[in-house]
Amino acid sequence: MSPCFFHNAFLKLTHTDAGRRFESAADKPNETFRRFNDMKIILAALPAVVMTASCATPAEKNRQTMDNDNINNIETIYFAGGCFWGTEHFIKQIDGVVDTEAGYANSLIPDPTYSEVCTGQTMAAEGVKVEYDTTRIDLPSLIQLYLMTIDPTSVNRQGNDRGTQYRTGIYYTNPRQQQTALAEIAKEAQLHRLPIAVEVKELQNFYPAEEYHQDYLDKNPGGYCHIDPRLFEVARRVTKRPQAHVDPSAYSRPDDARLRSELTAEQYAVTQQNATEAPFRNEYFDNHEKGIYVDVTTGEPLFVSTDKFDSGCGWPSFSRPVSDKVIVEKRDLSHGMDRTEVRSRVGDAHLGHVFPDGPKERGGLRYCINSASLRFIPLNRMAAEGYGQYIPIVR
Repeated sequence: MSPCFFHNAFLKLTHTDAGRRFESAADKPNETFRRFNDMKIILAALPAVVMTASCATPAEKNRQTMDNDNINNIETIYFAGGCFWGTEHFIKQIDGVVDTEAGYANSLIPDPTYSEVCTGQTMAAEGVKVEYDTTRIDLPSLIQLYLMTIDPTSVNRQGNDRGTQYRTGIYYTNPRQQQTALAEIAKEAQLHRLPIAVEVKELQNFYPAEEYHQDYLDKNPGGYCHIDPRLFEVARRVTKRPQAHVDPSAYSRPDDARLRSELTAEQYAVTQQNATEAPFRNEYFDNHEKGIYVDVTTGEPLFVSTDKFDSGCGWPSFSRPVSDKVIVEKRDLSHGMDRTEVRSRVGDAHLGHVFPDGPKERGGLRYCINSASLRFIPLNRMAAEGYGQYIPIVR
């Protein structure tokens, strides 16, 4: 039985089983268990979603509103994630995606047909061409969302589909995209025992698939899809908040004498001597008030309550800083571990560490920060203390 026959036999199936996307877990329980649990947590927070074609997707709205001013912000990347019906439908839900097209990537023969691809002789991958507005969604976020929809350790198989055309891959068009893709795959690899099977290769060619494959799930609501349909709602809810501009010249690092006089003993030990405060017995780990967290040594803005979440680790946890530029990352090999330390830009204060085990829907990072390195300013005091420009990003 050919892979395509197997695929076509499921064309009219609907996703009534929330766990169908994880059928391969029976084959690789240890490797898929973590991702399965991650997705159960995300899906548990969402109502069941029925796929419909009634509303314009973010991609369609973006096409309608795109003008000459943002054409220069449009970039193109290609994803292979198993059956391209589901991959295209998922990606087009993301705000910032301007256009998508299902097709065949890196084929050995020109302009292959679906039947030819199904033979496996073309070595083409079912892929999706993705045009996106870099001012609204960045490439790391796109890749992280894409990884939510696949089993990245599965070779030539996703869901019910098997064959080389169903392999997973990220196909770049410039060296910067290659570097970003490799970095995101390296992060993903830390979460699995089996090797990652997602290939990262330069795009050699891409041929649009037949018209009936385009926007397939819009035309055929309830049609076959290897992706849990509730993930489409996750994609719709993800929006990129622009990075805040923080002027480093507005802040300065005090000398050591002043730091010793103004900081508590614990604050000095943490920020200047890389100490770690006790978990669950610090000032902000369970603070749920709206506001901004600044460097205790300089006052430079670092995090906002919008990005704070309860990780259960006993220290304040954030999914992102207000701007990547306010954080400096350094490799930390202390205590027999290989970790990534985070320090403040202007103050060079030790803050904590960043780990790749944060909420996937928020980007997948967890900034584990010492309360002693922070000063919290509640929302109703931000303007008075000179942080009024950051009020729009606090909620």
